[in-house]
Amino acid sequence: QVQVVESGGGLVQPGGSLRLSCVASGSFVSIYDMGWYRQAPGKQRELVAEITRGGSANYADSVKGRFTISRDNAENTVYLQMNSLKPEDTAIYSCYARIQYVYWGHGTQVTVSS
Repeated sequence: QVQVVESGGGLVQPGGSLRLSCVASGSFVSIYDMGWYRQAPGKQRELVAEITRGGSANYADSVKGRFTISRDNAENTVYLQMNSLKPEDTAIYSCYARIQYVYWGHGTQVTVSS
């Protein structure tokens, strides 16, 4: 069994920052890719950022320069530092961990509003 649990969402004003965390636990040897997707109401789910075990990262164009993904392999944890947040960043952010399959968390709500 593998569990993926996100934390760190909340309400923030435009221009503010949030840091999301995601921990994978259970029976496995190592995690390949980890990353974050988001889905806003009425919109399709989109990739926000992903990172390989070796630390190579990929970002959506809409978040480049504002968001930073990082991971701690020893702790099976991935982080998403979100700066200069905009109202259009409002969404449910879901984390995944690719092991032998892709495992998903339940998501955490991020709301950017004044």
